[in-house]
Amino acid sequence: RQDALPAGTGSDVVRAKCLGCHEADLIVQQRLARPGWVRELDKMERWGAVLTAAEKTSAADYLARHFAPSAESGAVSADATLDAGKATLEQRCLGCHENDLIAQQRLDRTGWSRELDKMVRWGATIPAAEREALTAYLSTRYGRNR
Repeated sequence: RQDALPAGTGSDVVRAKCLGCHEADLIVQQRLARPGWVRELDKMERWGAVLTAAEKTSAADYLARHFAPSAESGAVSADATLDAGKATLEQRCLGCHENDLIAQQRLDRTGWSRELDKMVRWGATIPAAEREALTAYLSTRYGRNR
């Protein structure tokens, strides 16, 4: 749904360069600071996206302006983020999945993000405000290197 992306400088670039491969809800869920968005754009370029330097700057500015970490949370410690992620896991995931199934996955951060995308497509309710903490918790607690 393109209407999930607010209008603004850079939205044309994001619509033209990102929505061909990604649904808008995937972008909206990310909640990254500008350096994180730049890393995502760099990764997409490695995977074949074609962006001029000006388009990349415009897209990163737009994404950081509209889809940054939640301002109301302020600077949150890593421990607080992991605690929030654990609470989200207990509330949103353990009703359908046992801990052992989750522990067997051994996914990195990207893999957990994809897994959460799949769960949302299958009907799970994971609000965008809870997603970053959940992804951090899953990749830390049940990551590939554990």
